Amino acid sequence: MKEKNAKKKQVTDPSLNDSGKKIDHFREYFCSMTDEAIKHSIINALKYWLGKDEYSATDYDWYMSCAYSIRNRVVERWSLTQNHYYYTDAKRVYYLSLEFLIGQLMGNNLYNLEVYDRYAQALKGLGFDIERLRDLEKDAGLGNGGLGRLAACFMDSMATMGLPAYGYGIRYEFGIFRQRIVDGWQVEEPDEWLKHGNPWEIVRPEYSQTVEFEGRIENYLDDQGMQRMRWVDTKKVTGLPYDTPVIGYGTDNVNTLRLWSARAHEEFDFQLFNHGDYIKAVEEKNIQENISKVLYPNDDLTQGKELRLKQQYFFVSCTVKDIIRRYKKAHPDFSNFTDKVAIQLNDTHPTLAIPELMRILVDIEKLPWEKAWDITVAVFGYTNHTLLPEALETWSVALFKKFLPRHLQILFEINHRFLKEVMIKYPGDMDKLTRMSIFAEGQDQRVRMAYLCMVGSHSTNGVSELHSRLIKENLAPDFYQMWPERFNNKTNGITPRRWLLKCNSALAGLLTSCIGDGWVTNLNELKKMIPQAKDKTFRRKFSGIKRQNKLNLAQYILENNQIEVDPDSIFDVQAKRLHEYKRQLMNILHVIHLYLKLKDDPSLDIHPRTFIYAAKAAPGYYTAKLIIKLINNVADIINSDLSIKGKLKVVFLADYRVSLAEVIIPAADVSEQISTAGLEASGTGNMKFALNGALTIGTLDGANVEIMEEVGEENIYIFGKRAEEIEAMKRNHSYNPRAVFEADQNLRRIFNLISSGFFSLGQNNLFEPLISALLNEDRYFILADFQDYCLTQEKIDRDYKNPDVWFRKAILNTLNMAKFSSDRTIADYAREIWHVKAVKFDMEKNGNCFKKKESEEELLAEEN
Repeated sequence: MKEKNAKKKQVTDPSLNDSGKKIDHFREYFCSMTDEAIKHSIINALKYWLGKDEYSATDYDWYMSCAYSIRNRVVERWSLTQNHYYYTDAKRVYYLSLEFLIGQLMGNNLYNLEVYDRYAQALKGLGFDIERLRDLEKDAGLGNGGLGRLAACFMDSMATMGLPAYGYGIRYEFGIFRQRIVDGWQVEEPDEWLKHGNPWEIVRPEYSQTVEFEGRIENYLDDQGMQRMRWVDTKKVTGLPYDTPVIGYGTDNVNTLRLWSARAHEEFDFQLFNHGDYIKAVEEKNIQENISKVLYPNDDLTQGKELRLKQQYFFVSCTVKDIIRRYKKAHPDFSNFTDKVAIQLNDTHPTLAIPELMRILVDIEKLPWEKAWDITVAVFGYTNHTLLPEALETWSVALFKKFLPRHLQILFEINHRFLKEVMIKYPGDMDKLTRMSIFAEGQDQRVRMAYLCMVGSHSTNGVSELHSRLIKENLAPDFYQMWPERFNNKTNGITPRRWLLKCNSALAGLLTSCIGDGWVTNLNELKKMIPQAKDKTFRRKFSGIKRQNKLNLAQYILENNQIEVDPDSIFDVQAKRLHEYKRQLMNILHVIHLYLKLKDDPSLDIHPRTFIYAAKAAPGYYTAKLIIKLINNVADIINSDLSIKGKLKVVFLADYRVSLAEVIIPAADVSEQISTAGLEASGTGNMKFALNGALTIGTLDGANVEIMEEVGEENIYIFGKRAEEIEAMKRNHSYNPRAVFEADQNLRRIFNLISSGFFSLGQNNLFEPLISALLNEDRYFILADFQDYCLTQEKIDRDYKNPDVWFRKAILNTLNMAKFSSDRTIADYAREIWHVKAVKFDMEKNGNCFKKKESEEELLAEEN
C-alpha cells in the first residue's frame, strides 16, 4: 500500500528553553515512520504507560504498548482537527447510536494511517508477528449486530471524507455476552471486554454531564412573568465521557467517538456510612452505575425494560447537553443552531433526544415553544431499521411518569399540537387521528417511538430502496401522505477499508497491483477492472486468494471446533444474528434434505459442501436457541457419518463478532441472505460477502434487490416469494403451510426424521416446537419458499463445478460493489439530509494556524 511521506508540522518540546530550539526526538516520536522510531515509541509506551520492561512484559503488554504508540501518533492531529472545525465554525454532524460495533482497532487504525507494513516490520524486529499481536485485542463490546456495525462503518467514512462528525453512545462495561456452545446449546458468559483496559480511549472528566430521573414538576413564574415548569427533587447520575479517535484513511482528519459511562452523582451516603451501614451507603451508587454496566440485546422484549429506558435517556441527555455546550462556545444564542448542528438518530433508541432538546430549549434556555419546536424538527433526522411490529419500540406511559415526568408532559404537548395539525389538514377523519397519535391507547397506554421520530424530525429514511418504499406503503402511509417531502431512502453501505483492505489484504493487493489504490476511497475505480473477469490469469490469481482464505478459515475451524473441513468444498456461509425471519431454520432443513439424498445414493454427484453458521441468539429468545441446538445436533450426526464420504460438513462457529467475521467473510463461496421478503431492512453482511467474492443466494429482500441490479441477475441466485406476494398472502389469509407440507415429499421426509428423534438422541419431542410452528403458522414462509430454495441450491452446485463460470461471477460481484460503499451512503446523507460539507484538515497547511500546546498533557486533553 502506498504510504504518505508528506512533511509534517514540527512540534515544540514542552521542555524547550526560551530559544525555541527544536528537539529532534519529540518530532520523531510523533511524526517519523522509521523502524527505529516505531520501536522506540513502542518501548517507551511499555515503560511509561505500563511500567514494564522487555523482560517482565507479557504478550498482552506488548499489544497494549503498540496500541498506545499508535494512539500517541494520532493525538496531535486529533486535537488539531477539532481546532480546525472550531476555527472554521463548521456545521457538525452528531450520530447518535446505542451501539457501535467497532471490533478490534489496532489493525484498522494502522491501515487507515497507511503504516501497517512499517509497524509489521518494526514489530518483527522486536520479535513479534503483528497479526498474532493484534489478535490479542478484545473486540469492543459495544454492539449487538448490523445496527452497531453500520454505525462503525459510517464513522469511518465520515472521518475519511473529512466531515466534522461525532459519534455518541454508551461505554458498556460488559458487551452483549460471550457465546459458548455446550452440548449443542448456546451458553452465555459475561463479555468482560474492558477487563484489561482499553488503550484507545481517553477519559474526559471535565466534560461530564449530570442526568436526572424521577422527581416532580412544579410551576413557577419567571422574571418576565411567564409561566414555566421546573423539574425538581430528582435523582442524579453523572455521565463520564470517554473519547476514542476515529481515524480517516488517507487524510489528517481524526474525528471523535464519545461514549458515556454512568457514575454515581455522590459516591455514597455519608450519614449511613457513619452509622456503620456501609452496604446501604453504597447501594444507590451501584444502582446508578448499572445504567452503563451491560448492553441489553435488542431482541429481548421482556427483561430490563426500566434499565433499557434509563440507558436510552442517560446517553441522549448527556449527548444533547454536550452538543449545546460545544455550540455555545462560539454562539451567544440559538439563532444559528440549525445552521451548525445536524443530529441523526440511528433507529428509535435515541428518540428521547427529541423531548430532551425541547426540555432544555424551553425550560432552561427559555425559548418560546414554537421556536424550540422549529429548531428541533430542523436538526433531527431519523433512520428506520425495521418493519417488524415486535421490534418497533414502544414505552409504557407509566414508566415515563415514574422516571421522566417532565418529558411525558412535553410528549403530551407535542402530540396535542401535532393532532391539531392533522385535524386541520384532514377534518372529520377521526380514524386517522387514532392511527397517527404518538400515544397508542389501550389498557397500557404506550408511547410509539417511531411515530415520535417521524413527527419530531425533518427526515425519515429507510436503508434500502425496498425498505424505504415499504415504510411509505405499509409502516407509515399516513405520515407519508402528510409529509411526502420528509421521506427518503439511504441504502446502507460498508467501509471498504475494513471489509476489503484489512480483512482481505491479499485480494486488496491484487486489485491495487492492477489499478492503484484509488479504489480504497472510491470503489467506482474497481469498475475499470471488469474486463479482467474474462482473463484466465486474473481468475487464477483471484481463485488462489480465495483458496488461501479458505485454508485460513479451515485452520480456525480445526483449532476451535476440532472439525476438519475440505478447503476445496463449497464454503456455504450464513453469519448473522439468529432470528426466525433470517431463516437459518430453512438453511438447516436444506442440509438435512441433502443428507437424505446422500443416504439414498452415496455416489450422488454433488460437489462437497461445508455449511458454516455463526450467530448469537438473544438470551430470552427460546426458539432461536432451539434452532442453534438443531444446527449443532445435525452437525454432530452428519460430520460423524462416514457413509457420505465427507461430501457434507456442518460447522457452527461460536461467539460471532467483528474479528471472526473478518476471517469468515473472505473465505465464503456462497453468502446466505435468505430472509423472508419484506422483513430485512437492508442487511450489510450481504454487501461484505459480495465485495469479497462470495455469490449470494437470497430473496428479493432488503439490499439484495439493489445488489442484483448492480451485479446482474446472472451473477446472483435469487429465489422465493416477492415482498408483494408475501404481503398478499398475509392480507388474504391464503397461506396454508400444512397443505404445502403434505404436497412436498422432501419436506415430509425431513420432518419425519426430525420428529423421530434422529437428531436428538431419541428425544422425539425436543424439536417439536419448531415443527409445530412451521406446520400451524409458518410466520416467515419457510415452507412456501423451501422448494425454490432447494432448486436454486442445485444450480449453485452445477455452476461451482465450472470454475471459469463461478469465478467470473465472483469477480464481477467484487468489482460492482461501488454503490454499497459507506462513503457513497454518507455522501448522500451529507448532501440530502444534513447539508454538511467536508472540512479537510491538512497538518502541513493548517497545523501552524493554531497555538502551540504548552504541554503534552494539554495536547492529550484538547477538545474543541
